[in-house]
Parts: sequence; structure tokens; C-alpha cells
Amino acid sequence: MRIKPTRQQLLGLLPERLVLVRGPRAPGAPGALYLSFDDGPHPEHTPRLLDLLARHGARASFFLIGQRIEQHPALVERIVAEGHTLGNHSYSHPLFHRLSLREQLDEVERTDRLLAGFDRSGPHRFRPPRGVVSLPLLLAFARRGRNLAYWSYDSLDYQPHPPAELAARLQRRPPADGDVLLMHDDSDCAAQVLTRLLPAWCADGRSLRALPAVVA
Repeated sequence: MRIKPTRQQLLGLLPERLVLVRGPRAPGAPGALYLSFDDGPHPEHTPRLLDLLARHGARASFFLIGQRIEQHPALVERIVAEGHTLGNHSYSHPLFHRLSLREQLDEVERTDRLLAGFDRSGPHRFRPPRGVVSLPLLLAFARRGRNLAYWSYDSLDYQPHPPAELAARLQRRPPADGDVLLMHDDSDCAAQVLTRLLPAWCADGRSLRALPAVVA
């Protein structure tokens, strides 16, 4: 029986300058793990998550929604001040497959302008809502020298599973060196899962990192 390749596997065949699925590995270290959080910032859940990361000296990438950036600018300032990196997760988190290419790019560019006001950087890595990537968008990114950030390990924290069950899954099949872990900070699930896992990962010497900056 032929096994259909996953979206991650297909995107992983593209050059890293266009699509980042995994982060750099850490030679001689137990393993680098790249934490990433979508759908924030959230006034209740993002601060708790930032507190947790700070206690363990962990860094992460936050893929933010433009509308929420406008609503909670102080949280974005805190994310940057505490050494985390910003990513673009569209302006309104729409169903991208229902938008024209121009509408998709407008979502990206509007959020780019907001993000640049906080870290004076850009263009930022873009993670499409729900992971939906069209060929026209990929081609547009290639022409513009833009980078699309995906992930290699899905925590499933957006599904209705108890946090203890998700944490047990991550313990049974831990992320590999260089994996980009997909999580979300619009609920308390990620913080509950990481509360269980971060102490062990740190004790094992794992390096908990933000994705590297895009090199122009």
C-alpha cells in the first residue's frame, strides 16, 4: 500500500530559505527543541506562558495575529523584552484557501507592519492559519524572498484532549533534535503541558530555543 506523504514531508523538500520545517540541530548537545506558539497574544494565557518560560530559561517563537497585536500591544512588548522572537500568523486568522492571493498577501503585509513596530525587524517568518499553504502563495513568497515557517512536531494542544494526556504523548515519543514544536497560547493547555515537561527537558540538558532569525 502506498503511503501518502504528509504536508510536512512535502514542504520539507523545499529549500529552507523558502520553508522552514525543522530548526538547526545542536552538535554535541542532548538536543535543540524549537518552541513555537500560534494565535496570541492572549491577555490571560500568554502572561502565564511567559512566566513559565522565564522560570526555565526557555526561549520561543510567537506567531501572532494582527488583530490581537492591536488589542494587546503591551504583551507583544513583553515577548520581545524577554528574548523571544515574533512571527506573522496573519491579521485576522481567516480560512486562507477561501481568499484570493492578493487578500492573503494583504493579511501578511498588514501584520508585518505591526510586528516591525515592536522589534524593528522584518520581514518576519510567516506561519499560515491552520497550516494551509497554496502553490500561488509559495510562488509569491519565493519571488519576494519571504520565509514560511512550518513545524515538524504537532502537540495537538488545539484538540479536546486533557493536558496530562498530551504531556504523556510527548513523553512517550519526545521531539527529536531540531524539531519545531507547534503549540498555541490562546488557551491554558500549552502551559499545563509544559509545566509537566519543561523541568525534565531542562534536567536532560535540552536547549529550548526560538527559531533563528531570517537572514536576508
